[in-house]
Amino acid sequence: MSVLEFADTNIVVYAVGQDSDKHTKARQILAEGVTVSSQVINETVNVLTRKQGVNIVVAHEVAESLLDLCEVTPVDESTIREAIRLVRRYKLSHWDSLIVAAALLAGCETLYSQDMQHGQLFDEQLKVVNPFF
Repeated sequence: MSVLEFADTNIVVYAVGQDSDKHTKARQILAEGVTVSSQVINETVNVLTRKQGVNIVVAHEVAESLLDLCEVTPVDESTIREAIRLVRRYKLSHWDSLIVAAALLAGCETLYSQDMQHGQLFDEQLKVVNPFF
């Protein structure tokens, strides 16, 4: 059985960014065919346009590439309910809990993220890996 992997927004942003070390590693992760949620795609567009000054057309091209390259899971009612449970159990922010919930519901075992605690295990299933650690 293959290990399913999920990428957080920061991995995608580094994949299109200028930091050569992080850029290379992030692109390798995405090339593996990871899972992302609709939240990750939307956050990526927001970060690229609002924080990095990328043109909306280019940001949408990145979003479309993610749609083609990755398995995309929706953020729906079950994701929100799971996120609420995770906030209560692990004291995560709401936005981080939505990422973790989407990864858990997709059956992933690895969550690539720079924003969460490296090595943290959620529900004895999902391990956070900071690939830049």
